Amino acid sequence: MIINRNIKSKKVELLAYYRGRGAEFLSEIRLNYGKEQYREQANAINKSLTETRDNLLAALLQTAQNEVWSRLEKLEGILLITYTNYVVMLEYRNEVWPYEYMSFSRRIGELWEPFCKLCFIYPVNEVSLFIPPLFSDVRKMLTGEIETYIEQLSISVPEKDTLKKYYQKIWGLVASGEIKLELDLHFIRDGQKYVVDFNSGFGSNEKGNTNRLLLVASVYQNLEDNYNCLIFVRSDENNHYFQTLKRSGIWHAHNGSEAYKQMELYSGFPLKQWIDTNIDWKNDFAPDVYSYFKRHELDQYLVW
Repeated sequence: MIINRNIKSKKVELLAYYRGRGAEFLSEIRLNYGKEQYREQANAINKSLTETRDNLLAALLQTAQNEVWSRLEKLEGILLITYTNYVVMLEYRNEVWPYEYMSFSRRIGELWEPFCKLCFIYPVNEVSLFIPPLFSDVRKMLTGEIETYIEQLSISVPEKDTLKKYYQKIWGLVASGEIKLELDLHFIRDGQKYVVDFNSGFGSNEKGNTNRLLLVASVYQNLEDNYNCLIFVRSDENNHYFQTLKRSGIWHAHNGSEAYKQMELYSGFPLKQWIDTNIDWKNDFAPDVYSYFKRHELDQYLVW
């Protein structure tokens, strides 16, 4: 497989390369695992094909640096290497352990998030990533601020101690443990910090996740860095939990085509246009695989 500037147009070659590697891997995997060990076979083939993809991406990044590719050339090559890898991973996973609707819908969601993030990891404009703060550091900072404020009040020492104790009780009500402030993506654009949660779709059991997101955004809103909290949802559905976040005033929630518009606004890359031009699950899957997905009504989840 030759990596050059034309890699962004080599879908057929990439699919053939991955399928050839997959056949090699599966032959070896079946020597190590019995027919009934389909979970182990699935994990092994996914891991092997992911390593193959990572090798191609490493070669692309090195070649792009040496040959001074444009940012756009690099990103388009990365997207195609990643998408074709997804196609073949889904094919081989289905061969050793046929998908049913729950596992397939979950898997498609798992693949969509890192695919979208590529536009921010390898942006065509001036976007940079940052490391999110630790909740323990945030709590320490906020505690220090309130204790400094309390010390300046014209009240007795016992009253100050009482106020501090009540403040600690409030922390106990907010969270019984550490709050995870790390979300799916953290980037800076024009000096503004953004934190992003990607979601394939909000199901009927999203109450816990919705409450967690509201809490996390509330913490970010109380920090001096003026974080902007974004939610990008793949599905066009607008259920109760999505609307709760959208109306919260602390999350800027977008779904479907609007989510892609926002991604383009911040990353500078028209991802939806690229998807419409390059992604063709129906014809990119091997015919028997797509027939299986169609027969079991799994193709409904292949809407990106």
